[in-house]
Amino acid sequence: MKSISFLEENGVDIKNSLELLGDEATYNETVGEYLTGVYDKLNQLVDFLKKGDLENYSIYVHSLKSDSKYYGFMKLADIAYEHEMKSKANDMGYVQSHISDLVNEGNNTIRLLNEYVEGEKPEEKKEEKQDIVVFDKKTILVVDDSNIVRNFVKRSFDTKYNVASAEDGEGAIKIIEANKDSDMIEAILLDLNMPKVDGFGVLEYIKTNNLFKKMPVSIISGDSSKETIDKAFTYPIVDMLPKPFNDQNVKAVIDKTLIYKQS
Repeated sequence: MKSISFLEENGVDIKNSLELLGDEATYNETVGEYLTGVYDKLNQLVDFLKKGDLENYSIYVHSLKSDSKYYGFMKLADIAYEHEMKSKANDMGYVQSHISDLVNEGNNTIRLLNEYVEGEKPEEKKEEKQDIVVFDKKTILVVDDSNIVRNFVKRSFDTKYNVASAEDGEGAIKIIEANKDSDMIEAILLDLNMPKVDGFGVLEYIKTNNLFKKMPVSIISGDSSKETIDKAFTYPIVDMLPKPFNDQNVKAVIDKTLIYKQS
């Protein structure tokens, strides 16, 4: 790998990224996840646009925006944000006429990171696919379509808790359903903007099954609009943590969520 100053010299906001991720070692250990994610999300976005599926387009471009902020690629994050807003507004004309801006900047990011790691991606820590089981140990469930966020929480807490994850609301509901008669899910960290079933669908399921006390929920979301916040707090959630967050932020909100269950 090159020196991290190489990225800084090429316009990457390394200072902000290290404040979020903690240190250079963590950045280098996890940047492969981001590099793979950029490539995969760009392909997904082009596919969604071809199908005219702006709903899923907005979800995936939101994830690209959030992940890019974590790794300091602010130009890509800014372009992705514009696409997120326009796709949510169902502005197909804007998205179609500006998709090349997003793809070109995404490809610039991929080229720069490949050069940073000298042509090879760092070894990627692949998530183990978890069978849906009834947990037999204290568990934190993190639900987010970003593997970066899921792995971030796992690295922070897996020495103290079993950390289970789901990449969308559909998977989360299956896990919650399997464990609703046990008492092992200590806290749920839930993203709102996800494919298949979004976070509000998960909240509605938990409400219908009267599980908020048994499985207290805090929200992690990149959408900090008043409308979204107000809607989230119509449910008895513990707290809401905006993205991007750092290690201290997420530990604080998990601690608060765990205390809620114990009270």
